[in-house]
Amino acid sequence: MTLHDHDIVIRGGTIYDGTGNAGFVGDIAINGHSISAVGSVRGSGMEEIDATGKLITPGFVDIHTHYDGQATWDERLTPSSEHGVTTVVMGNCGVGFAPCRGEDHDRLISLMEGVEDIPNPVLAEGLSWNWESFSDFLNAIEEKPHDIDFACQVPHGPLRVYVMGQRGADREPANDEDIAEMARLTEEGIKAGALGFSTSRTLNHRTSEGDPTPCYQAAEIELAGIAKALENAGNGVLQIVSDFTDGQKELDLLQNLASSSGRPLILSMGQSAQSPDAWRNILQWIEAQNSNNVDVKGMVATRPVGILLGLDASMNPFTNNPAYKEIEHLPLPDRLLEMRKPEVKARILELEAQASDNPFSAILQNYNAMFILGKSPDYEQPREASLAAIAEREGTTAASQAYNAMVADDGSELLYTPFLNYADFDLEAVREMMLHPNTVLGLGDGGAHVGMICDGSFTTTLMTHWTRDRTRGEKVDLGWAVKAHCRDTAMAYGLSDRGLLKPGFKADINVIDHDNLMLHKPEIVRDLPAGGKRLQQRASGYQATIVSGVIIQRDGQPTGALPGKLVRGPQSIPMDVAAE
Repeated sequence: MTLHDHDIVIRGGTIYDGTGNAGFVGDIAINGHSISAVGSVRGSGMEEIDATGKLITPGFVDIHTHYDGQATWDERLTPSSEHGVTTVVMGNCGVGFAPCRGEDHDRLISLMEGVEDIPNPVLAEGLSWNWESFSDFLNAIEEKPHDIDFACQVPHGPLRVYVMGQRGADREPANDEDIAEMARLTEEGIKAGALGFSTSRTLNHRTSEGDPTPCYQAAEIELAGIAKALENAGNGVLQIVSDFTDGQKELDLLQNLASSSGRPLILSMGQSAQSPDAWRNILQWIEAQNSNNVDVKGMVATRPVGILLGLDASMNPFTNNPAYKEIEHLPLPDRLLEMRKPEVKARILELEAQASDNPFSAILQNYNAMFILGKSPDYEQPREASLAAIAEREGTTAASQAYNAMVADDGSELLYTPFLNYADFDLEAVREMMLHPNTVLGLGDGGAHVGMICDGSFTTTLMTHWTRDRTRGEKVDLGWAVKAHCRDTAMAYGLSDRGLLKPGFKADINVIDHDNLMLHKPEIVRDLPAGGKRLQQRASGYQATIVSGVIIQRDGQPTGALPGKLVRGPQSIPMDVAAE
């Protein structure tokens, strides 16, 4: 019988250890759940991975996801685990499913359906509801094995409804007793293992009935009471998304919450087409807070946030067209047959300009900023690649260009309309936001927006477009990129035990064929409860992904291993490492 010195040895790869330093060629040994050696590893491994010519990085930590529903029914937290992510944080934007009384199940389903585009039938069939309190919810999802680690936050929407009932859903002001109870339950949730508290202050987030979320424009006294609970608990992050409609008043509120509670505040931000320079003001404000020792970070995306439109997606440019509505019920093959008839095309295009009450109308027909995504997705296409620009050059209409693209081949083509981070038709604003010392990467929304947005692949975009492929501006340093989406994201939520490739740290590791790493075209898959469909985007080039010393992916295929655990609260640096 052959005895081995290590469980796994990864040999001969270029190690980017998460510190931001340049890569170096070496080996990594794993014993149990931890890294045991980095450099030149002697002795054999029970399993050996040849990483010659490959990168070795820590596993990515994605701190803005919405797997609150999926984690209850699915062992694999895809798409994240297919893009090198080994830890996710969910419960963002004030939405989730706990705490919750039985009579409020449908209300929270409506909230999640409206805010995060997860269909009612999927949630109604998928959720077991074998919980009421937030602690019960943690226990329920902890019982189910998963492929990667996951952590939760206390969401404001469910909390408010749980404490205030209909008054909370109707956004009535909370009284002193309401605030005290929300604070008590939040502190209880933090002590049970939540990494923070999240709330939404944007009108972009609505229930499926079109109502603002329960926590929209909650008063400062209410938020301050809850923030005090985090201070009492001694940990936890405040995660907030806001419209900033009140300008300085809103910034003052956020400053008061962060400074009075002493807890870190993470604020979602991006570039809007309506106010393309407003993000600079927010970033300057964040910088000023940190200069005054108030811990505020802006959370930013690695590419535009955009809607995907297609015949099999949730929407397409003709969703609200009266002529299209006559055939939209048909199965896709039958619909394609109809749409390829010249008379059907002519009638749809003739009625294309009719007004619509749909809130997405401005996006659905925004041909000036609509692109064909293509088989090799390009998220930084120039203005002249837009459907409007192509139509002008060819002497046609943009609507007909969209129509032709969608009916080509098998009807699987997707049109891409960025609505954040693309006001200038390039990613220079994104680059500036990413590189700022007071920002952290996120906003991929894995587990949400299943039929319109597919951004759980942000990590792969960072490693391909930004470090290797970009031609329309400067790239970013590979060492910086690894640190930004591994160690920096981990530390933003106090997960000190991961994000670095050093002895004693958690063995969450990627082996990446960087030269051949690539994103595939998003596709519709039907793997949700109740036969629900979602957009899924796969990647090639992840040779291996390891979680807690166990290989969960080989060459893009799951191994079936499920070592992922619920992360309860901040995680400490191993004692022997901290002593060094």
